[in-house]
Amino acid sequence: MSTAQIAFLKGHGTENDFVIVPDHEGRIELPPADVARLCDRRAGIGADGVLRVVRSAAHPEARAMADEAEWFMDYRNSDGSIAEMCGNGVRVFARYLEHAGLAEAGDLAIATRAGVRRAHIAKPGPGGEPGDVTVAMGRAVLPEGEVTVTVGERSWPARNVNMGNPHAVAFVGDLADAGNLYTAPAVAPAVAYPDGTNVEFVVDRGPRHVALRVHERGSGETRSCGTGACAVMVAAARRDGADPAVTGIPVTYTVDVPGGRLVISEGPDGTVEMTGPAVIVAEGVFDASRLPAVG
Repeated sequence: MSTAQIAFLKGHGTENDFVIVPDHEGRIELPPADVARLCDRRAGIGADGVLRVVRSAAHPEARAMADEAEWFMDYRNSDGSIAEMCGNGVRVFARYLEHAGLAEAGDLAIATRAGVRRAHIAKPGPGGEPGDVTVAMGRAVLPEGEVTVTVGERSWPARNVNMGNPHAVAFVGDLADAGNLYTAPAVAPAVAYPDGTNVEFVVDRGPRHVALRVHERGSGETRSCGTGACAVMVAAARRDGADPAVTGIPVTYTVDVPGGRLVISEGPDGTVEMTGPAVIVAEGVFDASRLPAVG
């Protein structure tokens, strides 16, 4: 990363927070160590991840999507590793584009490593508060095979759900059963998740209303995970005998996360939509030379 001052913003979606780095022409290098330095909550800016904003035509991984989506979300976990998708990140990314005058309320397309995601920014409320952002998250893939999640001496069966990134969804009696989620729960068999996985622990709150805690691969426990909420909704719907592809009837669940509330719907065509808030809370500049090494 250059030692010159670099503009950044800070935003969050249900308290899943991100450092946003506008790099429209793709000129800023973000090695993993520098991402980790930015995300360090004591010595850096602090975040669950980094969203680099690049024109699709300027990024080699996104050029093929440039005709569909002008902007590419280059997402990195807080440890610097690359992730395929981040649902809350897409909402915050869309909010940044609106904030910067690069998009307006309404529909827009965003390129990600999991493909193009369609978003809708609602108009501001009567008090001027930002409208919620809805993201079409694609279709869930439900790989075959049994999966088990273990914390300490306790184990639970889990549902393998892929939302562009992998998830293991376990239904438990109490969210405290998840224990300390700063370290990754054990998931077996390992072959089910060759690149690791996000793990969600879920309890019921009422009819079509669940709550979760999550360990995000590469970040530890976070206040929210958008793709995780979608995976949980699909797993809960199948557990409850609801499959819109079979019934032709859309299904909607309320999903509470530690940082707020999301509304997740699945349509008969299998498309999962997530609706929730996205907020820009600060902006400024940083000098990479002032960020101490991590680790």
